[in-house]
Amino acid sequence: MEILVALGEIYEADRLIPVSSAQIAGVSYTSLGDDGIEWLESLEGAHVTIPAVLNPAGMDLENWRRMEVDPEYARKQIRIIEAYKRLGVRPLCSCTPYLLGMVPMLGAHVAWSESSAVCYANSVLGARTNREGGPSALASAIIGKTPNYGYHLDENRKAGLIIEVEVELKTISDYSALGYWAGKLAGSNVPYFKGLKGVDSVRLKALGAGLGAGGSVALYHVKGVTPEHKTALVERVERHQFGEVELREVYTNYFKPIPDRVDLAAIGCPHASLDEVKEVAELVKGRRIKDDSRLWVFTSIAVKRMAERCGYLDIIRAAGGEVYADGCMALAPLKDMGIEKVAVNSSKAAFYTRLLAKVDAYFGDLRQCIESVIER
Repeated sequence: MEILVALGEIYEADRLIPVSSAQIAGVSYTSLGDDGIEWLESLEGAHVTIPAVLNPAGMDLENWRRMEVDPEYARKQIRIIEAYKRLGVRPLCSCTPYLLGMVPMLGAHVAWSESSAVCYANSVLGARTNREGGPSALASAIIGKTPNYGYHLDENRKAGLIIEVEVELKTISDYSALGYWAGKLAGSNVPYFKGLKGVDSVRLKALGAGLGAGGSVALYHVKGVTPEHKTALVERVERHQFGEVELREVYTNYFKPIPDRVDLAAIGCPHASLDEVKEVAELVKGRRIKDDSRLWVFTSIAVKRMAERCGYLDIIRAAGGEVYADGCMALAPLKDMGIEKVAVNSSKAAFYTRLLAKVDAYFGDLRQCIESVIER
């Protein structure tokens, strides 16, 4: 309660309001550390009062040995998960809680943490959440409320700039690139996109992830697509164009293009949907990963189970790749595994893997990622 009241006072909230779900960051041992573990364990006796799930951990909770994670790291990671379980948090670790069945209704107030999940909830689902920190989301899960400020209020959900998309976006990574470029431009403002065609939930997921990595965007609108687009525009907002030059700039100037060889191609930031896992399987079917390279696909435990039933896991494993649940490439101890060069198809992954895992990250489309680790 002290955490929530302090936040409310900082942002001049008029009251606390009920929330229907929470998604809690501060899960990987990489980001939490020993002090974080001690704080979590000090909360013993408290219990969540609303449905609550977790952000990705630093490893697959079941198959960490296959990932070659150090046993001491794994022990501490599992200790974190156990602490959350004692608080009543569901041990489902994903940045895509909406693919786990946690789908808030239009206008519902929630307390979510992970930047891309927040963007998706606010923008695609029309729910209402600020970009919570781990402690504040956990506090909301326990109390069942959050301060009434920011994106919980109608007036803060209006567009602050318009981005006219003047180039055809052909791949999911193109949407990710657009998001990163627009995020750097928008900062914490609310962008409104015009000119997007053939948009689906996977592309909106990639767009929001890029926005949250390039800036601190927590809400965006797409003309004719997102639920609040008709009421989002106000008069006299600045306009910007995104064309072929800007798209190429993201791939070549903001990030490094994918070289011929990397140690790891990591797909699934945010966690891959079933269709994305299927696409990986189609690209590697009948082929083989190089002996000195790896292909990892990260997803939620629910999507992994569905992919297994559909036969996609067998295809990916036959090629020498693996599908992992619970974890995140940016939060995994990659250097300790001997990994130095990583190819990703997500601008968010490129940004955070370089920042947090301290390895060289290269950004391109899915096919380029696969080709960088496949035998010729």
